Amino acid sequence: MVEELTVPNSINTGELDEISNYISEPVITELESVVSNLQDLAVSSGFSNDVVSHAVISGGKKLRPIITLLSGDACLKINEYVITMATAVELLHIATLIHDDTVDKAGLRRGRSTASSIFGDDIAVLLGDYIFATSAMFVCDTKNIRVIRRFSETIMELARGELAERFSVYDWTQDIAKYEQRVYDKTASLICTAAESGAILSGSEPSYAENLKQYGINLGIAFQIIDDILDFTSTEEELGKPVGNDLIQGTITLPALIYANSYPEDPVLLRLKAGSREQIDLRELVDRIKDSSALTESFDVVDNYCELAKLNLEMLPYSRSKSSLEKLIEYVRVRKS
Repeated sequence: MVEELTVPNSINTGELDEISNYISEPVITELESVVSNLQDLAVSSGFSNDVVSHAVISGGKKLRPIITLLSGDACLKINEYVITMATAVELLHIATLIHDDTVDKAGLRRGRSTASSIFGDDIAVLLGDYIFATSAMFVCDTKNIRVIRRFSETIMELARGELAERFSVYDWTQDIAKYEQRVYDKTASLICTAAESGAILSGSEPSYAENLKQYGINLGIAFQIIDDILDFTSTEEELGKPVGNDLIQGTITLPALIYANSYPEDPVLLRLKAGSREQIDLRELVDRIKDSSALTESFDVVDNYCELAKLNLEMLPYSRSKSSLEKLIEYVRVRKS
C-alpha cells in the first residue's frame, strides 16, 4: 500500500511542489515521452526561427496530459495510443492559450512572454492554428473514432466557452447556471476529454471510462472556480496581473454572481448594472466582494465538485495512479496559481 500524503489547509510552495511530484510520479516516464513528442514537433516544423519551440517547449505543470496518462494506468495500462493522446491534449491546450493571449493582448503568461508579444498577433494566430491542426493529427493516430469525435466536440466546446465569455462581458443579467456552462466549456471540457480518452485508449471497461469522464468534468469545474477565486485572493505578484482583474475587465465570475445575489441593493452594484464601467466602481466592488462571504461560499461550491470527483473514482480498483488522481483533487483545492 502506498503511503498517503496529507494535504494541509494552509500550504506553502514547497509543499505544493511535493504534492505535484507525488501526482506525476507513477507516469513520469510516459510524461517524458510526451515532452519528447513536443520537442520532436518543434524540430520537425521546418521553421527557421523558434516560433514553434517557444510555444510547445515550455514549463508548466502538464496537468492535462498527466490526467490522460494516470487515467489509462488506473484503468488498465498505458500504451502508445494513450501517450499519443496525452500529447494531443497538451497541444490543444497550448493552442487555446496562444489564441486567448492574442485576443486578450496579454504580454505575459506565468511570467513568460506570450507568442503574440514576441512575434505579433498575426503570427500568433497562425501559430495557434498550426498547433490546433497538429493536435488533431495526433488524435487521428490513435485510430479510435470515439476519441476522435470527442476531441472534435472539445474544440467546439472550448470555442463556445470563449465566445460565451466575450458575449457576457459586463452582463449582470447572467445567472450561475450560465456561468457553470461557460466554465464547463472553456475549462472542464478538455480535462474531461483528457480523463475519458486515457481510459478508452487503455482498453478499460466502459463504466470506468464513464466515471473518469465525470471525474474530469467535476475536477475541471472546481479547477476553474478556484482560478476565479484566486483572482480575488492572490497577490498581484502571484497572479501576474492586478487583483480582481477579471471583474475589472468585465468578466463576471462566481464570487461576483454570489455577491450580486446576496446584496442586490448595493449602490455600487446598482451603478454597474445600470451600465457604469468606471474603474472606481469596479475596483470598489472587488474590495466589497473580498470583504463579504462570497469567497467562502464559492469555496463551498468547489468543495461540492471535489466531493463529486472523489465519488467518481470510487469504483476504480486501487492503484498508485488512482491515488494520484485522488491527490489531484486536493491539489486543485489548495493551489495558488
